[in-house]
Amino acid sequence: MNIPFSRFSEYFLAVAKNGSLRKAADSLYISVSAVHRQIVLAEEELGVQLFERIPNGLKLTLAGELLYADILRWQKDFKQTCTRFDEIQGLKRGSIEFGLITALSEGFIVECIAEINEKFPWINFQIQIHDSDRIAAKIVNTEIDFGLILDPLQHSHLDVISFMEIPLGFVMSPEHPLAQRDKIQLSETIDYHHIIADAPLVIHDRVTSIYKRHQFVPQRQTQCNDIRMISSLLQQHLGISIMCYLDAYTLLQQKKLKFIPIHEKGVQPLTLALCTAPKRQVSRAAQIMMNQIIEKMEQLKTSKFI
Repeated sequence: MNIPFSRFSEYFLAVAKNGSLRKAADSLYISVSAVHRQIVLAEEELGVQLFERIPNGLKLTLAGELLYADILRWQKDFKQTCTRFDEIQGLKRGSIEFGLITALSEGFIVECIAEINEKFPWINFQIQIHDSDRIAAKIVNTEIDFGLILDPLQHSHLDVISFMEIPLGFVMSPEHPLAQRDKIQLSETIDYHHIIADAPLVIHDRVTSIYKRHQFVPQRQTQCNDIRMISSLLQQHLGISIMCYLDAYTLLQQKKLKFIPIHEKGVQPLTLALCTAPKRQVSRAAQIMMNQIIEKMEQLKTSKFI
């Protein structure tokens, strides 16, 4: 919907993005003359030149760059207005924008989305998957309604709405010789193949720290920077891996992998937090989704999900 914006703004953005009248016209399925006429009339009315004519097309002038930024901001503000209209109409066109770390692309958040979709099928979702730092930045810049990140203490500029601790442990196939143990110490794994989470995985720093603290060097090891690949290797009985419970949540729930907590001094759990920007007024639809996530997190905290 573009009700508050003139036809010119649509044409102007197309020319700015394409750097060419012809390419802009093609993207809008209209004639080049129609686009050119709108630009010329606007420049005459505003009294400034919006585009610099260069040999291979058009380039925004300083005035053009200012107008381009303002139109994008106006569109974003109008989107918020539409969200408020949605609330008045009972969430009939509600939209939720949120960010997740990769480890949550499966598991209980997907369950939350499914439950919300069943209750409110008219709500739209816009989901972005990034690392915790990128999600935190998007929350602060109000690019998304909320996000789930790890170790929120590193992001003191965010409001933590809910959190839970995610334990670390050894993950392996249910057929692994150690799978029937209730607890495992690192020294007991010396004869087994270790699959080690590599950078940039969040768990990498924790795993490296555990090995260094205990001066433990696996005799046989495979390093990998993809959690799904590590999980696949574990399912093929190719070793054991130190992971957080969240990394293997779905496969653990399906009993395709086994999780056994590490019993070593100094091993701290990861903290998963639901965060928003300070004083951020989220939409009714986003609040419903956040409440669903909070409820699920509380269930996980009170249940013996490990």
